[in-house]
Amino acid sequence: MALTNQDLINIAEQHGSPVYVYDTETIAAQYNKLTTAFKECNAKFFYACKALSNINILKFMHKIGTNLDCVSINEVQLGLRAGFAPEQIIFTPNCVDFSEIEAAKEFGVHINIDNISILEQFGNKFGASYPVCIRINPHIMAGGNMKISTGHIDSKFGISIHQLRHIQRVVKTTGLRVNGLHMHTGSEIKDIDVFIRSLELLLDIVEDFPQVTFLDLGSGFKVPYQDGDYTTDLTQLAEKVNLVFKRYEEEQQRKFEIWFEPGKFLVSDSGFLVVKANVIKQTTATTFIGINSGFNHLIRPMFYDAYHRISNISAPEGAERIYTVVGNLCETDTFAWDRKINEVHEGDYLVFHNAGAYGFEMSSSFNSRCRPAEVMVYNGQAHLIRQREDLSDILAKQVECNLF
Repeated sequence: MALTNQDLINIAEQHGSPVYVYDTETIAAQYNKLTTAFKECNAKFFYACKALSNINILKFMHKIGTNLDCVSINEVQLGLRAGFAPEQIIFTPNCVDFSEIEAAKEFGVHINIDNISILEQFGNKFGASYPVCIRINPHIMAGGNMKISTGHIDSKFGISIHQLRHIQRVVKTTGLRVNGLHMHTGSEIKDIDVFIRSLELLLDIVEDFPQVTFLDLGSGFKVPYQDGDYTTDLTQLAEKVNLVFKRYEEEQQRKFEIWFEPGKFLVSDSGFLVVKANVIKQTTATTFIGINSGFNHLIRPMFYDAYHRISNISAPEGAERIYTVVGNLCETDTFAWDRKINEVHEGDYLVFHNAGAYGFEMSSSFNSRCRPAEVMVYNGQAHLIRQREDLSDILAKQVECNLF
């Protein structure tokens, strides 16, 4: 059962606002879409936990059957703590110290290496004793914003496909055992043929890696943020992936698992950021709604020019008016320009939709303002899963030297 406006108001009144709310029923429904669409493929799904890494969300992901994609050694440890077995975790870091790679090896998880230097260090130290996956940069421009496109020629991610000969040389001279090939071209991908081109590229080079058992296409599945938005057609994508694999298997007599790493797709629509209207400010040109939050809580509109639907849940039947929604930071802090919203009065609760991915996860204490609470709704019951910060949290790691 979908959360109602009153459910969100009740949570805000109980736990204060701003507050992040996550509906696990929505997460499970999104995961079911994936498993249903790819039921004819030998597919595995690894939740990209950088999108939302609260330990309770990770435990729920484990319960419904996902695997886990991690980009830091702390995420790996959170995943293990949440109940994931090492073989259910893939570690795909970027520009980390080699010690972090070694730590991942000690934890026994899959390791995805995306630069020649680390690949060579790993091969020289461990040889064939521990398998690795290699992340290839295909030089494909994809994604809804340059900041979330990761497969183009100027991206820091992956080893250029034009460096294949160098990769082969490192693998041969060190005895590395390569068990997977990986590509991820970006987020918010609208053209599913981007995935097919990536898959075909991997199949073109996989003959050089006879020990590979899986091909990982990352993710980037598009989710709708407003009416009329494109959504990735998972059924069509699965059919195309299946056709490519069947053709390859018939020609080469070789089979692979196909891996995906959905993050935003699983949690975006499950999340709501509930805020309160502090002030309605009328200027000569604009009517502002000043809310009790800022880009320290939800940076995506300022950082990515991302659109989030905003609703007045205190008065959803009021006449629509045009507002610019701004935050309470001492900084240009605009969530939406000239947005139609049901008439808002000071004290009304507003909600940002599609706030489950990269919302709290990218939050900060800018302006010494505290981060909000998080609440997870499971089986119709709201559970506090992170306490609201206060001044003691801001001071917790500061060291007062008493020098003055």
